[in-house]
Amino acid sequence: MPQAIIDNPILNSAFAEPTRHFKFGDEGITNDIIDTRRTSSYFIPIAQPKKKGKQLQFETEWTSDRLEENRLVNLIRERVGQWRRGGHVGVTPTTARLLSYWTDPTREKKLFFCQIEAVETAIYTAEVARKYGDAWIENDLRAANDTSNPGLPRIALKMATGSGKTVVMAMLIAWHTLNKLEDRQDARFSDAFLIVTPGITIRDRLRVLLPTDPENYYRQRDVLPADLLERLGQARIVITNYHAFLPREQGDAARLTKAILSKGQPGVFSETPQQIVRRVCRDLGSKKNVIVINDEAHHCYRRRPDAEKEALTGEERREAEKRDKEARVWLSGLEAVKSKIGIRTIYDLSATPFFLQGSGYPEGTLFPWVVSDFSLVDAIESGIVKVPRVPVADNSMVGDQPTYRSLWLRIKDDLPKKGRKTDAVSGEPKLPAELQGALHSLYGNYEQAYRRWEQNAEARLRGLTPPVFVVVCSNTNVSKLVFDYVAGWSKPLPDGSDVVVPGALGLFNNEQNGAWSARPNTILVDSEQLESGEGMTPEFKKIAAAEIEEFKAEYRQRFPGRSADDLSDEDLLREVMNTVGKAGKLGEHVRCVVSVSMLTEGWDANTVTHILGVRAFGTQLLCEQVVGRGLRRMSYAANENGRFTPEYAEVYGVPFSFIPTSGSTSTPVIGVLPTRVRALEERIACEITFPRLAGYRYEIPSQRLSARFTDESRYALSTADIPTKTENRPIVGEGSIHTLDDLRKRRDAEVAFLLAKLVLEKYFRQDGEPRTDRPTVHRFDAQVQGWLFPQILAITKRWLAECVTCKDNTFPQLLLLIEFAHDAADRIYKAIVASAEGSPALRPQLRPYDVIGSTRYVDFDTTKAVYPTDPNKSHISHVVADTGSWEQKLAQALEEMPEIDCYVKNQGLDFTIPYTLNGEEKQYLPDFIARSGDLSLIIEVSGEARKDKAAKVSTARTLWAPAVNNHGGFGRWAFVEVTDPWDAQRTIRAAVAGAVSVSGTAV
Repeated sequence: MPQAIIDNPILNSAFAEPTRHFKFGDEGITNDIIDTRRTSSYFIPIAQPKKKGKQLQFETEWTSDRLEENRLVNLIRERVGQWRRGGHVGVTPTTARLLSYWTDPTREKKLFFCQIEAVETAIYTAEVARKYGDAWIENDLRAANDTSNPGLPRIALKMATGSGKTVVMAMLIAWHTLNKLEDRQDARFSDAFLIVTPGITIRDRLRVLLPTDPENYYRQRDVLPADLLERLGQARIVITNYHAFLPREQGDAARLTKAILSKGQPGVFSETPQQIVRRVCRDLGSKKNVIVINDEAHHCYRRRPDAEKEALTGEERREAEKRDKEARVWLSGLEAVKSKIGIRTIYDLSATPFFLQGSGYPEGTLFPWVVSDFSLVDAIESGIVKVPRVPVADNSMVGDQPTYRSLWLRIKDDLPKKGRKTDAVSGEPKLPAELQGALHSLYGNYEQAYRRWEQNAEARLRGLTPPVFVVVCSNTNVSKLVFDYVAGWSKPLPDGSDVVVPGALGLFNNEQNGAWSARPNTILVDSEQLESGEGMTPEFKKIAAAEIEEFKAEYRQRFPGRSADDLSDEDLLREVMNTVGKAGKLGEHVRCVVSVSMLTEGWDANTVTHILGVRAFGTQLLCEQVVGRGLRRMSYAANENGRFTPEYAEVYGVPFSFIPTSGSTSTPVIGVLPTRVRALEERIACEITFPRLAGYRYEIPSQRLSARFTDESRYALSTADIPTKTENRPIVGEGSIHTLDDLRKRRDAEVAFLLAKLVLEKYFRQDGEPRTDRPTVHRFDAQVQGWLFPQILAITKRWLAECVTCKDNTFPQLLLLIEFAHDAADRIYKAIVASAEGSPALRPQLRPYDVIGSTRYVDFDTTKAVYPTDPNKSHISHVVADTGSWEQKLAQALEEMPEIDCYVKNQGLDFTIPYTLNGEEKQYLPDFIARSGDLSLIIEVSGEARKDKAAKVSTARTLWAPAVNNHGGFGRWAFVEVTDPWDAQRTIRAAVAGAVSVSGTAV
């Protein structure tokens, strides 16, 4: 082991590209810091020694001599970095908008850099690479897939456990769907998705990728603004586990009848591959060329066809055969999908996209189609995940490694080799001394963490559940021994009755007064059987019978009126396991989980603080998969340096090579917890709704059009906006001059015609609703009031003659450029409105979808200071304080005013007012909305005078409020500006009185 001890392993911010890393030396990681980003590499596995029972120390160590660079990943990373620094050029307008939204530095819910980089890499590969001479990326990927997955277009994104792969999936779905909806002919994109998972746990957890799910990530993690979220609902998304690709038996005949009719031939009554695809993809409808997302994709591979057969024995051989069979089902299913409906792209997401033992590839070899990599070491150095701490020394001084690190080698011969199905062990649990010692030593540290949690009343009130201790065992006999030892066991008495003997570890004890407690502190689960969706074995049901009955009783108590008898034992245990660490759920009180086999990927309890491995770990890959179950952070609050504070997971029995950190026995510290700000159902009477506007328009009463041009109508064309002449020169040799002469040659009449057509299409439509978008190409639109075109054309010619100034080296044909054309059309329309007979009525230009906003959708976390609201005055639980006092003071003032029925701070509400500043369209977010009777009041608290603030206030007062009031369908609205929160009540009362005295007029 390396001797260097690192005090704080967090070197980088989670929200920026890493700039520093710890150096790997000949003996492992050192405390030397290198001021560059770590290159993507992996560690070459070393063959196990032939001598039975001997384990070399370097076998599980990460040392510099075993580093192998990921060439493809590093080359792509460099190109993506250059593209990022250049401003994400070469993408569709939809992609550009999404990238701008995701990377906005003012976001409340910032995305991790690793999440953005993974999606950037996918975007660069699909949209940009070919344009900038990087076709080699596509060629290299095709060659890699032809070798390992012929015909399947796979791209792998490697992201450490706990770094937010599900958010990346949501971003990929949003990017593809919105681009496809924008241009149905663009074959690069799809709006149909098949998401395949390794088990039911992840399948159920990924429901957050469905736009219709109440807790969908698009809203919850702010992946999309509200105006795009409803469009996303047009996507077709199917989420399944790979077991769905197993052929099912067809027909109603009995098993014996089928056997006779099939004459013993297997598969006669099984589904064909086409029928499997039809069943699995039924909800995709008639969609073709779908996007596939493989979660935990290291389970999906094909054994190398030309590989020599590996000489594996016993348990290793059985595990390899089982993995190979499962991988074959998954991959064959995808091949069937491609054959029947087509696959556009397969995105593989995994923390460990490596070939395993028995695959025919060298164990630990990276999938050659990996294009981006954010490793576990990168995640640790950025503070995104907990730091796993493993034993680095003890006072035993026996063996090459500390006793509790290489635990399995010391205890395996003293534990049952087979599960209970073969030879059940019963009676008093007798564990090897080293295992007992490991349990008690790790439990001692756990007890400190538990007492710390117990004393933190504020954290418990905010929903933090107790820390969790996980034991991963090799088979059902071992798991039963460990469970009985820590939680208690049933001892038969001479009279035939049983008594429950208490467990040895008090906080995990399930015994109470000689019987099983009503609410178990420890649960026993068979991860593998729960994940497959198949029924648990009778042997396992027997050993878990007491737990199952206890949880059924708790289920009945917690959910009156629901029948626990309708739930299968598997459903119940799965629900308990999946809700460990979740407040208000069935598993919230669980402190210890004893698992048979490996705890599944996707089991993401962030309260896991201690892990004990009681099984063999042949590779670092297996170590990382198990340790990964305890790596999710509890707190994402940054410190004064913009970085996260380290959180730790204590790990025994997993020979994991990692960053040795100081203080491995210190008292665990609970980090800063965010406050959940949300709408509360019991306060629904305080709900506030509001219209969402895209702009404003005037209703012109007369069909006879004229125009009055003013100074605002004038338009100057200048080379400051666009150059019309460019000179190119080499280092030596002849130069060249580039001009816009092709544009200058267009006729003046063409300019007038285009601008008149644009005014007609934007503002004089047959449905009376103007267009809110700015199309990037000129196309004929038949849904307009075409009879007005001659009048508009005449007005446009006047505007060109009277209002357009061409400065040096410019010409009127520059108005054929789309951006200039839209600006010109807006000025012409305003001149028409200004000259209209009578008073043109101001109307709101409503969004085409998601028209009504509401407080009922507010639900987000914040680490800022908060002000708890009055239950009778606000639908939302808290007001978030962006400053030291004024938000709190204004909230208090509103709550004290009897004339104010309810109010809300405009945070997480997506209430915006469109306005224009310097010709650029922007969105203004007012501070508060309050309701007084049928009047809704927009409240803005103003500080120093700024040009943008004046434009915002003017728009809200003179455009937004009058337009909404003229609509008549959204109640009465007014606007008030508060300059002093300590005098807010007087100002607001005056505004309410003014709005009441002049109905429909903005204040």
